[in-house]
Formats: sequence, structure tokens, C-alpha cells
Amino acid sequence: MNIDELKKLSSAERIQVMEALWDSMLYEGGEMNTPEWHTRILEQRKKAIADGSAKFISISELKTSRGQ
Repeated sequence: MNIDELKKLSSAERIQVMEALWDSMLYEGGEMNTPEWHTRILEQRKKAIADGSAKFISISELKTSRGQ
């Protein structure tokens, strides 16, 4: 399946494809390693929460900020 085929799917169908891909990776016994950049971002976010500098917004605020 290529990107053009994926674009033709409904949102619900795309979610089903993502779930199927995730399940195939998760349950086939292959080891999944977290990329180093992902670990760094999570650590930065944890630090921001711990030191009180993290900023949280609601979903509606996020949508408004993105023009949705």
C-alpha cells in the first residue's frame, strides 16, 4: 500500500491500518527499541513538569491555535 492509496481511505480505515501495523510489530516478538531522540524528548518533558516550567493546554485550545 502506498501513500496515494492511504489518502483514499477514510479516517476510520486509516486508524484500522495503523492498529494492524502496530499489532503486527508488537505481537510478532520482534524487539522494538526506542530511538535516542525520543528518549531525550521524554526526559526534557519530565524535567519541565518536575521544575514547573511545563505548559499545558486543552484540546480545544490546541485546535484553535491550529485554526481548526
